[in-house]
Amino acid sequence: MTLKVSGLGITSSSRRPNRPRVRQATLILPKTGQRVKRQVTLGASPSFRISNGNGNDTEDEQAPLLGLRNVHHKPSDAPRLVVEVLRWLLHSTWAFAKSKMGKGVLKCSLAYLLGSLATFVPAIAAMLGQQDGKHIVATITVYFHPARSQGSMFEAIILAALAFLYAAFIGFTSMGISIFFGRVLDLVAVGHAIVLIVFCGGGLGFVGWIKQHLGHPLVNISCSLTSLAIITVLTKEGAVQAGMFSDDKLVQVLKMIVMGVIATTAVSFLVYPVSARVDLRENLISFTDSLSEVLAVTTQSFLAGSEDGLDAPQIQVAMKKYKGLLTSMEKNLKEAKYEHFVAGSEREYRLEAKLVSCMQLFSQNIGGLRSAATTQFLLLAQPNLGSSAGAHRKIAANMDDSASMENSLTAIDEVSENGESESMSDPAGPSPGSSILTPNDVFSEFILHLGPSIKSLAFTLREILDDLPFGPGPDYQVTLNPKYVSSLEEAVRLYSRSREEALSKIYDQNEVNRKRSVDVEADFEEIAASCGVFSYALQDFAADMKFYLSILDDLKLEIEERPRGRTWNWLKVWRRSQQAKENVGSELVDSFVEVADEPNTVPRPQHRRTGLTETEKPTRAAALRYRMWKALAIFRRDDTKFAIKVGAGAALYALPSFITSTRPTYQHFRGEWGLLSYMLVCSMTIGASNTTGYARFLGTCIGAICAIVGWTLSRGDPFALAAFGWFMSLWTAYVIVAQGKGPMGRFIMLTYNLSALYAYSLSVKDLDDDEDEGGISPIITEIAFHRVVAVLTGCLWGLIVTRLIWPISARQKLKDGLSLLWLRMGLIWKRPPLECRLHGKASNAYMDLSEESHLHRFLAELDKLRVSATSEINLRAPFPDKSYQQLLSSTAVMLDAFHLLNVMILNGSRMSSGEAAILESTQTERAQLSLRIRHLFQVLASSIKLEYPFDDALPSIDNTRDRLLAKIFSFRREENAAVIASDKDFALLNTYALVTGQIAKAMKDIGRELEGLFGTLDEEFLKLQ
Repeated sequence: MTLKVSGLGITSSSRRPNRPRVRQATLILPKTGQRVKRQVTLGASPSFRISNGNGNDTEDEQAPLLGLRNVHHKPSDAPRLVVEVLRWLLHSTWAFAKSKMGKGVLKCSLAYLLGSLATFVPAIAAMLGQQDGKHIVATITVYFHPARSQGSMFEAIILAALAFLYAAFIGFTSMGISIFFGRVLDLVAVGHAIVLIVFCGGGLGFVGWIKQHLGHPLVNISCSLTSLAIITVLTKEGAVQAGMFSDDKLVQVLKMIVMGVIATTAVSFLVYPVSARVDLRENLISFTDSLSEVLAVTTQSFLAGSEDGLDAPQIQVAMKKYKGLLTSMEKNLKEAKYEHFVAGSEREYRLEAKLVSCMQLFSQNIGGLRSAATTQFLLLAQPNLGSSAGAHRKIAANMDDSASMENSLTAIDEVSENGESESMSDPAGPSPGSSILTPNDVFSEFILHLGPSIKSLAFTLREILDDLPFGPGPDYQVTLNPKYVSSLEEAVRLYSRSREEALSKIYDQNEVNRKRSVDVEADFEEIAASCGVFSYALQDFAADMKFYLSILDDLKLEIEERPRGRTWNWLKVWRRSQQAKENVGSELVDSFVEVADEPNTVPRPQHRRTGLTETEKPTRAAALRYRMWKALAIFRRDDTKFAIKVGAGAALYALPSFITSTRPTYQHFRGEWGLLSYMLVCSMTIGASNTTGYARFLGTCIGAICAIVGWTLSRGDPFALAAFGWFMSLWTAYVIVAQGKGPMGRFIMLTYNLSALYAYSLSVKDLDDDEDEGGISPIITEIAFHRVVAVLTGCLWGLIVTRLIWPISARQKLKDGLSLLWLRMGLIWKRPPLECRLHGKASNAYMDLSEESHLHRFLAELDKLRVSATSEINLRAPFPDKSYQQLLSSTAVMLDAFHLLNVMILNGSRMSSGEAAILESTQTERAQLSLRIRHLFQVLASSIKLEYPFDDALPSIDNTRDRLLAKIFSFRREENAAVIASDKDFALLNTYALVTGQIAKAMKDIGRELEGLFGTLDEEFLKLQ
């Protein structure tokens, strides 16, 4: 009878027909620490289901709709079909309303309804005075919507306060300057010029810089709010132009901000409150579940020698899900920080930050496992790997079909733990009459001996992941079995011992150590490298799991007993420096090492820094010019240029409000809203400006039409208008929250408020200027028209400024960025990466692998540029999005390979004599390989920078790499190698070999894409002119 291990899915015997008897492996049961022999299968669990993120499974959600599509109804069944459709709509609507996202949409509509009361309720409106703009209260509830966690609301309150303080500073200072120059010095024009250039242009330019520099959604909203306040005070109110002091508008803005924030905060905290701490724990539970499945399938695929499991749709969804959960965990951790700090549980936050760091380490370990497995699949896919015609037998019919793939490499199931045969056939081992082992045979030998221990450790790790880290809600208590640590330690000891014994048996075989050609020896060593890297990566996973368990133990103690009590040390500003020293490393870290302060600066040769050759002596004038050039470097940065052009464009647009003859026209067409639209449209690149401009203009048109419809239907009745506004907020909240189209949804509601709510304020004589746009009988079409014209003018002005003043093309910036990234990656290989470990020297920041964190961030920025580039109009050709997406994907593969090697270099223990001997023996081959890789990186960088076709005759890395692998194999075969070096000493060089193989493959993929992009020579490009 076949024994099935709980939680690990169906047995192999049920999946593979006519398979030999599956042998039992020695493993550790983590919950009890018991050492048993059982049959282990690592297939996907039947309970594994992919969630759509709303708490409902995809199949359940789609079932009613699919059922309706597949049923054929007769014409006489039309009434019943209508009833079924209505029933399905009601069911779907109710299911969405009960979901987390549906509750968030409802909360947004309730907050808007409360905010609109500042316009409709006379008592509240009277508190805001007789000035217009009371609709801003409702607008604030849309911008700072309550469909967010409590921590995010705390952050929003802080940012809203900072936005008001900055606007108040700009407003009051502008008034002071205007009064001083206008009334004291009688230089009104000079005062207006200073206010226009310094405070309007400079103040709004700084807002644009902050918005671009931080790139946070809440910061963007706060920048919009402060821009609105500054523009209103400087260009609309008139106090600055008249040279007088007035705090009426700023006080009204403060009241409106307070009212809006109170409304949205009350709804967020009282109606279906959302806690970032709870969301974070749900993310951790989902992540460990997905990680468990991916670990099991990756291990099973590696042992089977087939990538079918990794390509399964459900595993691809799981991979995408757990990668998305990493981003979600970082977001929730940042928001949970505010909740913990308010609640006085600072230490709990720091422990949760360490948990998130552990999740990132697990993700990187999975990447290492998948890299080793992928390399193995590529090797096994090569026809007649390392064999000559008629010299070797072929195992498993060369794995020509899926059946042979399933039955290949099954020796793992037939040999006992002590290596003795259990009366089974050995389809992967050498036949009795065979005298030569092929690389496939060597791989089978590795799996034959390493497989049981790999399966056993993977089983223990998966069992722990399935049970951790938290129990069911709403308490989400830490579930930590005290046996887990000892069980994991015992499993690692068993794994290490089994691996050493297995490898010694493999390399003691005479057939493995025979003299062969360089190509065959390279194939043998590459297989050994992939197997070795996989086994060590699995052990690293176990080491990180032990650290993870220790953090969970500390977190459990902190939650249950809280030995230090509740603390609010963040309020003790006088202890800030001391606290910063204590908290080094406690903030959210991305598990990458720290790098130089200026990571994006590529050093140039020394003689180019002053523009002189090494033999020339710089004159005093040349040295002064160079110092000035360096001092002005900040003005050559793109973010500085962006801030300057945003400020210049804002000053030019606001100029009519300071000229007596043009000011009435500026006010009539609501120029302040056009200037606000300009500020919202301006983005760093042309493509991003096109995208935001289109979304905001379309949203403005939709909002204006809805305002006209709502005003016409309601006839100015406040109850009907409030109900219509609530319905508007309901579906726009769905656009903002569910569809993620924030700019469009916000501009729809902004224009609606500017038109419909403003018209109501006119109709009830709630403004100073009652005759504006119809007075007490507002003309809604004229009001809406003025808003649309203002927004359209602001959008067009933003596009003009973005394109004409220091234009930054996302396409060109993407090409330059890729060229710079590849050049930087090539510089890492200027000196062989392992030399710093061999000689024990300090690593140069530009020549080692310690800058990978910045490289990953830069790659993420390039992906954003790719998205923006799709919106740029170019008459030459449409943007090849798929090609650049593949270029970025291949670059990400190389960066992942860099990380794998970096971890081995930085985390390695003190170098042994055996490892030093191996590195010394392969120094020449590694230097040649590093030089070849650096050369190819430079060629790739030059190719995309110049848009010049990629040359087919470029040298390949493969031959150089084969010589390195053959040298490693030759060293391993030497008689004294077993005495000098152990298997652990080969781990770093095995990783190095695996990494260079992945880089070589990625470079080939990039080369094909560049050939497709620039493969056709343009005669105009080659003209000598």
